[in-house]
Amino acid sequence: MTDNKDEVQKDGAPVRKRPSGLGRGLNALFGDAAVEAPVLASPGAAKPAPAAGDAVQHIAVGSIRPLPGQPRRHFDEAAIAELADSIGARGLLQPIIVRAAPDGQGYQLVAGERRWRAAQRAGLHQIPALVRELDDAATYEIALVENIQRQDLNAIEEATAYRRLIEDFGHSQEALAKLVGKSRSHVANLMRLLDLPQGVQDLVGDGSLAMGHARALIGATAAEEIARKVVKDGLSVRAVEALVRAEKGGGRKAPLEYKSIDGAGGRDPDIVAVERHLSELLGIGVAIQYAGEGKGALTLKFASLDQLDMICQRLSGESI
Repeated sequence: MTDNKDEVQKDGAPVRKRPSGLGRGLNALFGDAAVEAPVLASPGAAKPAPAAGDAVQHIAVGSIRPLPGQPRRHFDEAAIAELADSIGARGLLQPIIVRAAPDGQGYQLVAGERRWRAAQRAGLHQIPALVRELDDAATYEIALVENIQRQDLNAIEEATAYRRLIEDFGHSQEALAKLVGKSRSHVANLMRLLDLPQGVQDLVGDGSLAMGHARALIGATAAEEIARKVVKDGLSVRAVEALVRAEKGGGRKAPLEYKSIDGAGGRDPDIVAVERHLSELLGIGVAIQYAGEGKGALTLKFASLDQLDMICQRLSGESI
């Protein structure tokens, strides 16, 4: 991210800015100065004078506490160790975001818990941070959006965050969809995963069960049993759907129903399954037109420029 202020090169020529309307991403919540030029923090770095507003400050690692109930609950220790090695060698290049702790004691993390954990492991005493004035709703919104745009949340964590924003802060599904740059149906479908038994949710949370498989299990009486079979035998989503339909219908009408759903209009059920998987992964509408002989067209549908920006970032691997 870059701020939106005009920048001027040394020769006086203006730097070409990104077109307005795209690339806002987290800037819409963080503020235009959310991330300035990379700031290097190392154990021996001198602490700069305190700065006002959104300027990057260096604050003590020990004065920062994690956000209670932050969206992400699973942290990859191997990835944090790798990040700690990088920070130890090069410093922390991107500031974290904090707010004053509600009890007045130090700071509370808003975004950047992985970086904070890795900085502690690397032995840093101070790290660069943006200190923002945020209420609880804005704090949780930023934590959610940052994790989603960095693709750090699993489906259950994301769904739980949506539910909290709806129940605790009064957001609608439409408002959440706009906030995270995804479709309303994506938000609704994810939240339905929270109706699954806890055992199935745990399998999704640790990566053993994919979101597509989990969705197929919604409403199944033997959801946990089928989920364990999926993990053990590597069943496809279509196989799971067939098992669930057989459970509900006694098995007699399952084959016909299975064909009528996945094979509608003569479409290849595998192509339909890929469409569904990509749609769930990206949170937008996806259409595949297969012409045979390995050829076809893939269409990604977006409902706003924010969604288009998100698609571009995902495809280009651009850092948020």
